[in-house]
Amino acid sequence: MAIDLQLAPKQKRPAGQACCEPVVYPDTERAAAERMALVAKALGDPIRLQLVDVLRKHAGKVCVCELTPLFDVGQPTVSHHLKVLRDAGVVDSERRGLWAYYYVVPDALEELSTWLS
Repeated sequence: MAIDLQLAPKQKRPAGQACCEPVVYPDTERAAAERMALVAKALGDPIRLQLVDVLRKHAGKVCVCELTPLFDVGQPTVSHHLKVLRDAGVVDSERRGLWAYYYVVPDALEELSTWLS
């Protein structure tokens, strides 16, 4: 079955005039979108997702030395991933002597989770 399409010639619109109206507008404010994007970007690595998974399941704070054997990367790489998560506000740490103990920040993922559902 053939469909006959009518093509209108292209017309140049005046400078500054929008080509069409938006179908919908975002409900999320810019600041909230930036916060959620930072968290989503931090979670955008498989090792970081697994680190958050381990920390969520653990009752208490976990030392880097306990996390390193779980992955096929060295301690500096694990520490780097934890720093990215900490900078995004997903995890936090507490220093005890030479060691840092990490934990998931309560409600850190709530805003993103609520938006996704």
